[in-house]
Amino acid sequence: MTAKTRIGVLFGGRSGEHEVSLQSARSILANLNPERFDVIQIAIDHAGRWYAGAQALTALESGDLSQLEPVTLLPEPGHNCLYRHSSTAASDSLEKYADLDVVFPALHGTFGEDGTLQGMFELAGIAYVGAGVLGSAVGMDKGVFKSVMLANNLPILPALVFTRNQVESEIEKVITAAENISAYPLFTKPANLGSSVGITKCRSRADIYEGLMEAARYDRRIIIEKGLSNAREIEVSVLGNDQPQASIPGEVVPGEDFYTYSAKYLSENSRLLIPAPLPANKTAEIQQIAVAAYRAIDCAGMARVDFLVNADDLTIYISEVNTIPGFTRISMYPKLWEVSGLPYPALIERLVDLALQRKAERDHTEFEYRRNP
Repeated sequence: MTAKTRIGVLFGGRSGEHEVSLQSARSILANLNPERFDVIQIAIDHAGRWYAGAQALTALESGDLSQLEPVTLLPEPGHNCLYRHSSTAASDSLEKYADLDVVFPALHGTFGEDGTLQGMFELAGIAYVGAGVLGSAVGMDKGVFKSVMLANNLPILPALVFTRNQVESEIEKVITAAENISAYPLFTKPANLGSSVGITKCRSRADIYEGLMEAARYDRRIIIEKGLSNAREIEVSVLGNDQPQASIPGEVVPGEDFYTYSAKYLSENSRLLIPAPLPANKTAEIQQIAVAAYRAIDCAGMARVDFLVNADDLTIYISEVNTIPGFTRISMYPKLWEVSGLPYPALIERLVDLALQRKAERDHTEFEYRRNP
């Protein structure tokens, strides 16, 4: 009998998207094939502490972690396990809690989607679902991402990046520079966050000021970007390692002025159109650009590529790449693959297989230089 794959599902985290992560994790856990997987639930609280237990997700949602085990992962290759962390006034100790074959990080935003966690997995030498350090970091930072898109001749909207210090000390200069990008509307957003947290649509100087203050709450780097007055929001799911494939595109019709956090997760008025009502040539162009952007940042496993399309002339602009997209049953990433012919449970298995394949590929790399005698 073939041994089951021991998978750690990681959720929560130190991020403004903590609650979204819990929704994604609940769907992933509900759709893991019990005949293939032994599942270890790993919760990270708002302070960044790791816990494990059979009901870790429920415990994290309720805020009562008293029945969970404090755990940690050692950043050393060869262990491939979680350790129970015991602490007393006299000493600290570690003992094995559970073996792991692969980790599925259902973490969105900072300290989960930005390359920091992926760096720890690389140090530990453990397989994990999704992009590596580079793809995660570039995909997360919207400013760096735009630079990479420009270098690869991929279409983006004009934008500027400012630091929190500039916003706090030179606000008038920042606003003047912003108004030179284009006419209103403009969008302000944290460079390193998702789920529309901290994003403001600005129609005036007063809006810009408030938007910059809001974005600065969530990151030290702030983006100001040209807005489209008549924009359509199109999304494509990409799957694969060295040979990525794009799903059919879907369109988001927000229930609010744009696709805000509440429009994504709270409102019942937002609609998803799958497939997106686009001419065949525009569908093919969006899919091709999505794969090109995915490859440009060295993505792996999965990503959702988001676009803004001018409704008047169907000009296409890349908005961003989400390397750990939302994974609830109603999230666009799994829904697009489901309509493209890959059901949710099969999608999860495919992602685990891609993670294990990528780990095997990395294991072919030599990390010690040996000179020929």
